[in-house]
Amino acid sequence: MSKMLWQPSEERIKRSNLFRFIWFVNDRYGLNLNNYAELYQWSVTNISDFWASMWDFAEIRSSKFYDRVVDHTDKMPGNKWFEGARLNFAENLLRYRDDRIAIVFKGETQATVRITYAELYDEVARVAASLKKMGVQTGDRVVGFMPNMPHSIISMLAATSLGATWSSCSPDFGIKGVMDRFGQIAPKVLFTADGYWFKGKALDCLQRISEIVKQLPSVEKMVVVPYTQDQPDISGIDKAVLFDDFKSSESGLSIEFEQLPADHPLYVMYSSGTTGLPKCMVQSSSGILINHMKELLLHTDLKRDDVIFYFTTCGWMMWNWLTSALSVGASIVLFDGNPFHPDPGVLWQMAEDEKITVFGTSAGYISALRNTGFRPKDKYDLSALRAVLSTGSPLSEEGFEYVYDAIKSDLQLSSISGGTDLNGCFALGNPMAPVYIGELQCRGLGMKVEAFDDNAKPVIGYQGELVCTTPFPSMPIYFWDDPDGKKYNNAYFDVYPNIWRHGDYIEINERGSVKIYGRSDTTLNPGGVRIGTAEIYRQVEQMDEIEDSIVIGQNWKNDVRVILFVMMSDGIELTDAIKHKIKTLIRSNASPRHVPAKIIAVPDIPYTLNMKKVELAVKKMVENKPVLNKDALKNPEALDFYAGIVELQTD
Repeated sequence: MSKMLWQPSEERIKRSNLFRFIWFVNDRYGLNLNNYAELYQWSVTNISDFWASMWDFAEIRSSKFYDRVVDHTDKMPGNKWFEGARLNFAENLLRYRDDRIAIVFKGETQATVRITYAELYDEVARVAASLKKMGVQTGDRVVGFMPNMPHSIISMLAATSLGATWSSCSPDFGIKGVMDRFGQIAPKVLFTADGYWFKGKALDCLQRISEIVKQLPSVEKMVVVPYTQDQPDISGIDKAVLFDDFKSSESGLSIEFEQLPADHPLYVMYSSGTTGLPKCMVQSSSGILINHMKELLLHTDLKRDDVIFYFTTCGWMMWNWLTSALSVGASIVLFDGNPFHPDPGVLWQMAEDEKITVFGTSAGYISALRNTGFRPKDKYDLSALRAVLSTGSPLSEEGFEYVYDAIKSDLQLSSISGGTDLNGCFALGNPMAPVYIGELQCRGLGMKVEAFDDNAKPVIGYQGELVCTTPFPSMPIYFWDDPDGKKYNNAYFDVYPNIWRHGDYIEINERGSVKIYGRSDTTLNPGGVRIGTAEIYRQVEQMDEIEDSIVIGQNWKNDVRVILFVMMSDGIELTDAIKHKIKTLIRSNASPRHVPAKIIAVPDIPYTLNMKKVELAVKKMVENKPVLNKDALKNPEALDFYAGIVELQTD
């Protein structure tokens, strides 16, 4: 039995949006649902009723109501959601126009900036007026190559208010990484900043941007936000204009929100692109809006008086997710920079200063913070904090315990998991339920998530493939440049027809909680038994001698053997004694099958631009196969070491 780490009080449960939603559903349909398990079961067996209830509960604004929720619930893909409705995504995020704080921005070296909802509306109106004047209209693409700053959100809302489709990358992308993405969708306008800050240094973007614009003939205007300089020199850059010179000089403008079909393209999101050009996933305005509001209102229990932060860049879906918190009227906190500069307390000082109630980050950050020995609760007033969210990779059991021991004992720790593909979560938090060590509290409402065994049968208490057997509104409406839908089908439906296969390896227990064991395409099969890489990482992360690691399965003598690559901490060498310690830990705490056949020291661990380990790319290098798109990596040079390792050619 898993260890319980936290349980909400009865008062907290009854104050939650989720509790209120259960009564909303009971009253509407004459039901007697008493808890989350019963609500979840109802939501996945009554798909149309659930999403209809969510639409009304979230008070989604539309100029025309939908004719039906979904055309069919027994097959995927190609479902039509909320047909007949006319609405605008930006209008729903700008429903509040008062003097409450909408956005708080803290750059690494800058004073804190605060923007009210009234000021945000005015800024969006001025940018939208200028975009409209230059001819931006429904269906055009507008993109951002931006730090995580208010101008990114303002630009997105201005573009989508007109019916344009938004896409963004973070400024640490190289020229080819940007071109691989924006080059496919031919944007009309590009918003950028002159640079960004990292570890106290100003890093220039203008040189890269000028090259990018030369290679993007579709761009008619490049709008530059001064960030690292007060007056950046853009005179030599074609089509460039400063942000304040671009936006309308008028104030008090009204936004004419373009009323659009429910399946109007809102965002283009990208796959990591490590196996070729990134896939461009097009997502709908109604699907993203209703799914984000479900996750924010019900699973995160977000309310108007909340202050929510997520440590993210504009190149990660958590930026889109965080931005949707404006629809609830909460205050959102943006941070640009290194979370350990000038010290590990930088984000926690911000949490104290801004009275952050929901603190979102990655499992990697929590692990790195734990490794420093830093204890935020000993130094900062975190009395306002009621929830910590973690995603990006599985959070280890030690990470769970660290949060409760070193950050705060009375909070909801929501380990969440989903993907860019759905711009949301398959498994996430439940404010009415306890938190158990190493477990994601629940499957998302309206998402019939199951673990399939090797015979494509759902199993409880055993590891299997994460699948979703019913459609959901935030599924991509299509992939860019995929007229016959072949790329789309191959991405999710080629293994189980009519069932979404996500590519994660999970276990669902009797309580409905979920454990994530890593990507299913990188699960290991020694002796024909499938094991997840997360189980190995969990053990290695405990060791002070090791800074980072990556594990693969190497095909060897008609079997698969486990290979563990370790990046040693400063001043530490990989000795036989350390190898023995690693193997003992893994054998004792995981299983003998998890014990690596080889442990090899490496100088660096390769990551995608969204900070995910690239186990498949490492496996390809070891097997002397081509890695097609190294530009999708944050540190592509790290891969070179993995080619031709002599030790991997012997027993």
